[in-house]
Formats: sequence, C-alpha cells, structure tokens
Amino acid sequence: MTFFSRLLFATAACFLAGTAVAQQELLQDPEIYEKNHYAKRCDVVQYGGRFIDRIDINNDGIKDAVTNSSEIVCDGVRGPDCTAEGCPFNFYLQVKEGGYFMIATAQMYSYDFIKRFGNMVFVLQMHPRYCEREEGQEPCAMMVRVRGTKFLTISKK
Repeated sequence: MTFFSRLLFATAACFLAGTAVAQQELLQDPEIYEKNHYAKRCDVVQYGGRFIDRIDINNDGIKDAVTNSSEIVCDGVRGPDCTAEGCPFNFYLQVKEGGYFMIATAQMYSYDFIKRFGNMVFVLQMHPRYCEREEGQEPCAMMVRVRGTKFLTISKK
C-alpha cells in the first residue's frame, strides 16, 4: 500500500491533484483560510509558532505550506482535532500563477523536513499501525517525497 493510500485511511479528506486542481478553488493563503475556519469554530483561539510552515515541499522552487493543528488552542483545548493517532496536518501547494490548493491531510504526530540525496523529503512520525505495528509500539517513521503533486514513499520503519 502506498503512502498516499495510507493518508486516505488516516484522514477523512485527501485531495489528489489533477481532477482536484480543476475542482478546487485556489486559496489566496492557507493560513488565512484555516484561521478563518477556527475563528468561526472557537470563541477564543490561539496559534503556536509552528502552526504553519512555509517550505517548498515539492522541490519546485515555490514556497508551499503545511499547517499543524496541534499548534491550535481552541477555547482552552490544545489540538481540538487531535487523537491518539496524532493531529491533522494539511499540505498545500502553491501554484506559480498565485494561490494554493490542498493536496493532502494526514493524521500524524509530527514531521521533519530534511535533505536526502539532494532533495528535500519528509520524515513523518505516524501511528504504529502504518508500519503494521500494534498500539503502544514505537511510532512509524515514513520518509516521503512530494514529486509534483504526489506523495512517494521512500522508506518506512
């Protein structure tokens, strides 16, 4: 099973590029979009310093965005959408004409964005079940690369 298939199982919403790009309205800024969502949902909302990372996730030279819901405090509750399987992270690509579209949502613990073999890749810390391990065992560490608009699994352990 590919990483992207696992993202589908891990989340309620996952958008594939291609048809999704044609169907999705481009967002001016995912930070504003998500902050507006939580402003409607929460009476008092605060955002931590790692709520949004603006990084080039697909190595095309254009800054993209990753939002981390564990950095949200909604009415005094940190990470209101977090579970034992982690917190939702949303991945947005920026298009050269301007605007962003979401390519994936993943329920995970955390990630690192590191350089491997000349390309930037994600090391995702996810629930053990994504590496066929039982609850309580060490988290699954998946190394993935975003090529164009697709997540490609390099390794998992």
